[in-house]
Amino acid sequence: MSDDLLYTVADNIGHIILNRPQRRNALTFDMYKRIGEICATVGTEKDADHVKVLVLSGSGDAAFAAGTDISQFHEFKGAPDGLEYEKNMEAVLDQIESCSVPTIAALNGFVTGGGAGIAASCAIRIGSEDLKVGVPIARTLGNCLAIGTLRRFVTLVGLARTRYILLTAQLIDGHEASTAGFISELLADKAAVTDRAFQIAASMTNFAPLTLKASMTALNRIQAATLMPNDHDIIEMCYGSEDFKEGMSAFFEKRKPNWQGK
Repeated sequence: MSDDLLYTVADNIGHIILNRPQRRNALTFDMYKRIGEICATVGTEKDADHVKVLVLSGSGDAAFAAGTDISQFHEFKGAPDGLEYEKNMEAVLDQIESCSVPTIAALNGFVTGGGAGIAASCAIRIGSEDLKVGVPIARTLGNCLAIGTLRRFVTLVGLARTRYILLTAQLIDGHEASTAGFISELLADKAAVTDRAFQIAASMTNFAPLTLKASMTALNRIQAATLMPNDHDIIEMCYGSEDFKEGMSAFFEKRKPNWQGK
């Protein structure tokens, strides 16, 4: 793994840092995979570090994570690639969500696209005043979210607000994210968020681990109690479209996309 993702452990607290500040910590497929691997390991018999709490944050002041690096889509040929991508994304988000130890997302700046999906999958989210949360794909790339990710957003902020965020392609700020329930605490800046995240983590290392695990497991079961409908048709429609190709071309050519609805 390159330095794009850093992982350290101290005092039973694991810390994942998304480390591409020059790209607003936009995620590569390898970064997603590594996050999933860490979350699937900590708190289990395979965890030699005996992690009790996991903190996730972004490097630099601009962003926690500004979604998936668009260059990762360069080799996509059509709908099958989109289906595989969303399948892999859901697997990683599920690994975060089902992590054996509490996960804390320390958020600042841009938290968009896949970055917002990662944050939504964590057990606790706190953020700074400069927070900008959303999924502006309707005006940027022309793809779509899988229903699993949509369910996470709806669970956090409600159906109406999720619909508004997606259909207007707007980013909500820190105060609105706090009011909506996306974050549980709003702090002045990134330094304060990081300090508070580790303060919470340190206190949790002294709690009954089985109680924490039972609480997280029960809450996840409540969220999963409603079966998710199939979403392959909408994923194929977007990722297999000419509009998706146009969205990628426009992004790299730094121009406004010419959407055709095809």
